[in-house]
Amino acid sequence: MFPLKIMIILSVILVNTTGTSFKSDPKIEKDCTYKGMKLYGKIKLVSNFPDIKVQIVENFPDLKVQLVENFPDDCGQWKIVENFPDLKVQIVENFPDIKVKFVDNFPGLP
Repeated sequence: MFPLKIMIILSVILVNTTGTSFKSDPKIEKDCTYKGMKLYGKIKLVSNFPDIKVQIVENFPDLKVQLVENFPDDCGQWKIVENFPDLKVQIVENFPDIKVKFVDNFPGLP
């Protein structure tokens, strides 16, 4: 009887710890911000001193991005500009802050 109680307790502990230890915190908040910076609007691509570093991927993106010409008001909609950006982005191959996939439709959180 005693080993059965130990097994039940260990099972409960194992289930509780594995349920929380393997969950990763999302990089992007539900309001489409990363560390307080909104991930939509006017974007300037830079080589130095970015607000955020981005890696372009095809699979498992943190954000789906649609390039638009007007009204980049929704999550994942970017308008590329040279002056007065809302966010400065550097495209990198390694060690990104977030990963994005460019899409034609349905931008936003995957």
